[in-house]
Amino acid sequence: MALYNLLTDIGGVSVGHVTDLTLGSGVTAIVFDEPATASGTVLGGAPGGRETALLDPSMVVQQVDAFVLSGGSAFGLDAAGGVQAGLREIGRGFPVGPVKVPIVPQAILMDLLNGGDKDWGLHSPYRDMGYAAFKAASKEPFPLGTLGAGTGATTATMKGGLGSASMETRNGTRIAAIVAVNAMGSATVGTGPHFWAAPFERDKEFGGRGLPQTFTPSDTALRAKGIDITATTIGAVVTDAKLTKAQVHRLSIMAHDGLARAILPAHLPSDGDTMFAAATGRRELTDLAEFMELCHLATVVTARAIARGVFEATALPYDGAQKSWRDLFA
Repeated sequence: MALYNLLTDIGGVSVGHVTDLTLGSGVTAIVFDEPATASGTVLGGAPGGRETALLDPSMVVQQVDAFVLSGGSAFGLDAAGGVQAGLREIGRGFPVGPVKVPIVPQAILMDLLNGGDKDWGLHSPYRDMGYAAFKAASKEPFPLGTLGAGTGATTATMKGGLGSASMETRNGTRIAAIVAVNAMGSATVGTGPHFWAAPFERDKEFGGRGLPQTFTPSDTALRAKGIDITATTIGAVVTDAKLTKAQVHRLSIMAHDGLARAILPAHLPSDGDTMFAAATGRRELTDLAEFMELCHLATVVTARAIARGVFEATALPYDGAQKSWRDLFA
């Protein structure tokens, strides 16, 4: 199985997107062929999520059927219901007597102020968008940037978007990240084209600019969206390794390390930064050393996915919409 530098490089994982440029928002569904051992960590100060409490390693439920990443702030939490409906249709879910309940944790980002038409009437469109994202889920390569959960994403300095990246350990165990970058802070150094994640870049995947030769106080000064605007970077890391829930929880923590290496500042009071993690259990690890390498790679793929999401983004089609990296530097 070839590596495409995407989440779908992990066997048994499908990804589907719904993109609505009129709404200025979207949904991404990450669907597992079989229940995957899962956990997650929330480090932002203003998170929004569904079924996130059960991801704590001390909770009974060990596995999930899907993850959902969505725009729409709290309205977007309806999207998980749509994915849940799709899973119920095919008989998936946690067995409770004769009933099966699909387990679908979700994280949302705030994109209600980006210029799109949010006058949707009585009910938000996100449940239907979630169902459509589930139906669109595929193991095929997918584009990055302004699509799915990254459609309406912005950052302090330029358009955000959806990014992904993958890697293998020396023994061939795979890990990949998918991230919707809607950061309160910035993914680039100062006002220039250089990404904070530059040391981790592979094959010029986000421009090959490297880091600037020197850093000024302005480069490392606080750059953030307005105080009244909430943001949030959300995503997931997934591996084909066989791991315990506690080990998967550790991967979610390491993914946040990647977030903090790719965005400055990260985890602000108005961010809701949330990273899920999952293991499909298709491959046995050789030893503790390989698990430590996997933790390291969780950091690296998350940082790379964030930079790729911003690099590949295009501006929304509205007057006054935030410019993209390509608008500014290509």
